[in-house]
Amino acid sequence: MTILDRMFATRQQKKHGFVLALGGGGGRGLAHLGVLQVLEEHKLRPDAIVGSSIGALFGAMYAIEPDAKSLIRRAGKILASEAFTSIELPMLDEADSQDQSWLSRLTAAAKQTLQYTRAATDTSMADTDALIDIAFTFCGGESFADAKIPLFITAVQFPSGEDHLFSVDSDVQLPCAIAASMAIPGVFNPVRIKGEKYVDGGVASELPSKEARMVARPDQLVLAVNVGTRPRKDIEPVNVYGMLDWSSEVKSLYLRKYACVYADVLIEPMVGFTQWHDFSNPEQEIDRGRQAALEMMPELIAKLGA
Repeated sequence: MTILDRMFATRQQKKHGFVLALGGGGGRGLAHLGVLQVLEEHKLRPDAIVGSSIGALFGAMYAIEPDAKSLIRRAGKILASEAFTSIELPMLDEADSQDQSWLSRLTAAAKQTLQYTRAATDTSMADTDALIDIAFTFCGGESFADAKIPLFITAVQFPSGEDHLFSVDSDVQLPCAIAASMAIPGVFNPVRIKGEKYVDGGVASELPSKEARMVARPDQLVLAVNVGTRPRKDIEPVNVYGMLDWSSEVKSLYLRKYACVYADVLIEPMVGFTQWHDFSNPEQEIDRGRQAALEMMPELIAKLGA
């Protein structure tokens, strides 16, 4: 029997507990809330949570207060708040010429031209301070030590590109670690923590199942939630930015497939075509998370021996 055979044979045995890996995906990450709700309904509580990007945000909120219904209510209020809606996220899609007045189209064109210019002359397009404020708004001033469930957050050092895992041993403020894990390159500036700069954990680990495997004990399984995007067959890019975005989506798709190998159970909500900046349908995304989690509950329960 090879080493791989022994490893997979061990992973097929009944486990006692699990580490939850919550992936990045912007608005698609709302599906994480539905997954957490289903786990709670089945009285399944993770022994630890590893989060990347939006998975770090919602994972931290749940780790601090493990109450899915309360988390969903709180997230809904914050998403509707002025503090959240005032963040301007760059959208470089061409404006829909239908159902728009000439003034609206002219304004959209001018705004897009400004974004293109900034993209060519600056390293970010949105306010990083606002990102940190949002992390504080969602999680407050809590530290890693305040988490009732051990919490790990991925980020990538800038400019070295090394993967980093924040935890209670890192001695950093939790909201800063969350902001770093969500700082999408080109959208937000790197977040400075203790003299180092960090960007979105999803750059190196959009689905942090490998990191979850590193954290998990031999008797624990890894449950991963993949909310990544995938290219659409019916839409072709119309400009250079669109082509770069498309290539990034394809690369991300295959990197997540590689990461899936480290998961014992994989939950994949049907959110792949939701844009990362779209938080407009939280109920829909949460329900998609619920449905995907319900489908995988028999397998998870069987492997846990619950």
